[in-house]
Amino acid sequence: MRPLFERYFREDPDCQWVSAPRPRLTDESYVPNYYHYMRDVWTDEEKAQRYYDKKWALTEVEPLWDAADMIRAGKDVFLNVSSVNNALGRDWLRRYITSRGLRLHEIRFDGPRYLKGYQPWHIDGSFVFPCPGKAIYSPKKPILDQESIDFFKKNDWELIPAAEPVHIWNDPCPYQIISSAGSGKPGWISLNVISIDPKTICVDANEIGYIEQLNKLGFEVEPIKYDKVLKFGGMLHCNTLDIYREGGCEDYFPVQD
Repeated sequence: MRPLFERYFREDPDCQWVSAPRPRLTDESYVPNYYHYMRDVWTDEEKAQRYYDKKWALTEVEPLWDAADMIRAGKDVFLNVSSVNNALGRDWLRRYITSRGLRLHEIRFDGPRYLKGYQPWHIDGSFVFPCPGKAIYSPKKPILDQESIDFFKKNDWELIPAAEPVHIWNDPCPYQIISSAGSGKPGWISLNVISIDPKTICVDANEIGYIEQLNKLGFEVEPIKYDKVLKFGGMLHCNTLDIYREGGCEDYFPVQD
């Protein structure tokens, strides 16, 4: 995408090109032997407690965050509190986007009863905005904190549980973190969609139940066959980045208190 960034920078005298802090990723960036303890030492009760305490693999020696764990609606950005964002990364992002007139909100999703790995990971497998005023979530991973639920309700947003996934990914590529490949069970990567406009939405063609649900909600669904792409990591929203948008920056959440 760099040629596009360079072109925009040359053509628009108001364009600002900013990079986040480049992480060093030394041994000090990670909790020692974390995955050994996760696989072989900690009990399910201990893993669940760590989940709720937000104690995962990252330390706080440098800012670390993953853009795929955020979702934006106009002036508001929602950050999934997860195993790929630390507090310093969250704070860096909040300071930067606040200076640009945006707002950052932390949001947490329940998980230990569903995710045996206790690893919250990327918001678009738990929560999506198909259009202004509607949010669709995985009923297996609902919003954990009441404050976030109240925030959506105060702004007249509808929280809709998604249809259960139906497609079993049997590709031999073991990308199990998000796709459940090889597990013999459907995965919530089904939730991962791209909205083209407030009425048009692209969805994995295998998820018939989800497509039917979206049709009933009034969306025009474009089924996309994504089997050959998922094995390299991610579904439609994961692999898409809109860097040029038409229209203004709307305020979809005017009630902030």
